[in-house]
Order: sequence, then structure tokens, then C-alpha cells
Amino acid sequence: MPWIYLMIAIIGEVIGTSALKSTEGFTRFWPSATVIVGYAVAFYFLSLTVDKIPVGISYAIWSALGIVLVSLIAWILHGQALDRPAIAGMGLIIAGVLVCTLWSKSATHG
Repeated sequence: MPWIYLMIAIIGEVIGTSALKSTEGFTRFWPSATVIVGYAVAFYFLSLTVDKIPVGISYAIWSALGIVLVSLIAWILHGQALDRPAIAGMGLIIAGVLVCTLWSKSATHG
């Protein structure tokens, strides 16, 4: 279950962060509510995750996948460009997550 909780936390964070641009400085109600709910879901499920997966590993995966997914959503929805260095950097982030989750003895798989 902790890995499912972590995925829910990531989805909540990605939804909340992706809605930030649409809040226009928190002057629009629904995008602002989306941000608040997204972050509430993210932090609640992240708190459940760190009971079983070390906080450093949980946070590394949560933030890394959030960076990549938010960047992709910003590219699709807002037309924000991703140049080669940005794509390469995100590839390195993904590689780091894979190393942490597949080979690190710090990441529990239960």
C-alpha cells in the first residue's frame, strides 16, 4: 500500500501544481480550490507513505516525478517549451528515481 499512497500523493501534487498558473494569483476560485485540495491530498498521502518508505526516498520519488509530470503538463496545456537540456535533465531525474527504487536498499518494497 505505501507505493499506492505515494502514487496518489504524486498525482495530488501534480494536479495542485499544474493548477497554480490558472489561479491568477489565487484570484480565481476553482483553480485555487484545485490547488488547495491537490496539495492536501498530496501531503496526506505522503504522510501515510513515510510510515513505510524512508522519508528521503519517498520525497525524492515524489518530487522527481512531480517535476517531470508538471513539466509535461505545462508543455501540453500552457505551451511552455522544453528544450534539449531540460529533457536531458528530466531523463537524469527519472534515472535517479529508477536507481533509488530498483537498487537502493534504502527503499523498502513492501
